[in-house]
Amino acid sequence: MKRIALFSCLIATSFTLEAQELSSDKNDTIELIPVEVKALRANATAPFSKTNIQKGEIEKQNLGQDLPFLLSQTPSVVVNSDAGNGIGYTGIRIRGTDPTRINITLNGIPFNDAESNGAFFVNLPDFASSVNSIQIQRGVGTSSNGASAFGATINMSTNEVNKRAYLESNNSYGSFNSLKNTIRLGSGLLGNHFTIDGRLSRISSDGYIDRATSDLKSFYVSTAYLSDKTNLRLNVFSGKEKTYQAWYGVSEADLHNNRTINYAGMERPGTPYDNETDNYTQDHYQLLFDQKLSQHLVFNTGLFLVNGKGFYEQYKAGESYADYGLTPPDAGTTKTDLVRQLWLDNDFYGNIFSLQYSKDKTALTFGGAVTQYKGDHFGTITWAEHGLKDVSQRWYDNKGEKSDFNAYGKWQQNLDANWQVFTDLQYRRVGYTVDGFRYNPTLHVDETYHFFNPKVGFSYHKNNWLAYASYSVGNKEPNRDDFEAGAEELPRPEQLHDIELGLERKAASLNWGATLYYMKYNDQLVLTGKINDVGAYTRSNIKDSYRAGIELLAGTKFTKWLQASANLALSRNKVKNFTEYIDDYDNGGQIINRYNETDISFSPNVVGAATLTLNPVDKLELNLVSKYVGRQYMDNTSNKDRSLDPYYTQDIRAIYSFSKRWLKNVNFIGQLNNVFNTLYEPNGYTFSYYSGNALTTENYYFPMAGVNWTFGVNIKL
Repeated sequence: MKRIALFSCLIATSFTLEAQELSSDKNDTIELIPVEVKALRANATAPFSKTNIQKGEIEKQNLGQDLPFLLSQTPSVVVNSDAGNGIGYTGIRIRGTDPTRINITLNGIPFNDAESNGAFFVNLPDFASSVNSIQIQRGVGTSSNGASAFGATINMSTNEVNKRAYLESNNSYGSFNSLKNTIRLGSGLLGNHFTIDGRLSRISSDGYIDRATSDLKSFYVSTAYLSDKTNLRLNVFSGKEKTYQAWYGVSEADLHNNRTINYAGMERPGTPYDNETDNYTQDHYQLLFDQKLSQHLVFNTGLFLVNGKGFYEQYKAGESYADYGLTPPDAGTTKTDLVRQLWLDNDFYGNIFSLQYSKDKTALTFGGAVTQYKGDHFGTITWAEHGLKDVSQRWYDNKGEKSDFNAYGKWQQNLDANWQVFTDLQYRRVGYTVDGFRYNPTLHVDETYHFFNPKVGFSYHKNNWLAYASYSVGNKEPNRDDFEAGAEELPRPEQLHDIELGLERKAASLNWGATLYYMKYNDQLVLTGKINDVGAYTRSNIKDSYRAGIELLAGTKFTKWLQASANLALSRNKVKNFTEYIDDYDNGGQIINRYNETDISFSPNVVGAATLTLNPVDKLELNLVSKYVGRQYMDNTSNKDRSLDPYYTQDIRAIYSFSKRWLKNVNFIGQLNNVFNTLYEPNGYTFSYYSGNALTTENYYFPMAGVNWTFGVNIKL
């Protein structure tokens, strides 16, 4: 009912400063760069490392896999999947940094989870079908809203104007019973002012890993009023996911002989528990208003609400009633098998705003955001083998709040026809209030952080050459779980100093670029094996660490039927002084090991990608898609026995397109993934302990599928 009320009473759009007609159909679609997106993105000559991805590139590979897999071919990117086939829970790292350090915005609105700073794309299934452009900035990048960028930003825009009515059906089917059905439709421009667009999607898959099923549903609706000076847009979209848990990985012992085994649900005697699932629904409401105040001045503001609610369910064997605060059904029974649900019910809301001035050689942007998060973490017991006296009782109930205010000013000045300077100053205030944790219910946190994030740079462009240099500072607050280290050992915020040097050349037949970067961290938070007050492993601050590297990219058109593009990232990622803590089960306590200089975990020294495109006959396109990722260490000790082997994968994609009469466009897409059947693992975890006077190391991996296929049919009327 809440959604229906919003649909009926609000209409919106976003005013744009730039409009670019899509080459696929000039007369039907105008791709717009909205004010709220333009305020955060780096333009073509800004002194930052960036990649822009347009709608046509997204559509070619959008066959049901999660959004990170659609970004896999961009520089310095490594992706992974719990289920092993890119559907369900997925992850992405850019320059070795995970989503908790990647700033992600949807139409200028923060997407990262406020407490963990993570980004869970599974909560928005098939969102890529509504995205018309993406910009990835590597490094600190320009000021943005939401979580601080400690490795990259991903900025997505969904706002476009379809001038004519349309109906589109996208369907695909592939290995592991993977199915995607999407319907998109739009009214076109009504009376030259109104437009309504919608999407309905479902994705399902059995997964490569045993029982790693996914049942994903989503919708997207955008309705807009457009005029010369005043515009209003309402976006309402939602995702609902039910995935069987596959987050335990596969042990090293099982990897070679039983690599699809799933330990989730196996605590139940006999067959695994059939509902060991994660369940979550996330609703997004965005109301964006833009006003052109004069020829040179544009104002934007946006209100948003994100509501999320869900749980994951577990079968637990031999649990103590006392650990859950429950009264046993009789005095002689202290333990029982049970089913428990761990819930999160949260609201995230706020306002974004910007004022943009552009005249002659000067561009000024003033903007920011005010956001508030409220989350309720609680657990319930739904069944116990020996009975429950009160099924409504919560065995933990913790609340958290987070407030975030940021204000920034950006100034880009053309000194002459070739030279530009760029200055970006941001102030950010973050307030945390945490009322206990599941394993530490009496620990209360009330912390406030004040951050100043300056960026400065210059660029030189002439005759299709671009050279740039920038220096940026980023500061980042700890995540919620970091505070569980204890009241006497509060985590310190992290700081990053980032230097970027770039050179690019664009020509009709050859484009290439090179970026040198040096990213120095102070007090980076990493897992060290150290145990906190309640026996859990939380991250600790390490004083000095850095990333340094070069990113190379090139694209060329050999002939009208043969094109190629490639990128290669070479890097050195080091912790200068690392202290490791290992549990000592023989004597109690922990053993400490110290290292002088080691590799930062999950930071390969080599990442490369390449695509070869052939057009052998009219309307047929063939793509050979390659990916290489070097060795990744699963902890910070540079121990090869705790690492992920390098891997190379090769995909083949064929696209046949045609139009006829009332069919505006029909695409047949066939994709064969991992054609060489490479058995590889892009993600994992490790832990060690001493027992029986010997060191034991346990490695767990998240395997990816061998050779697999997908076939899709896209029809646009």
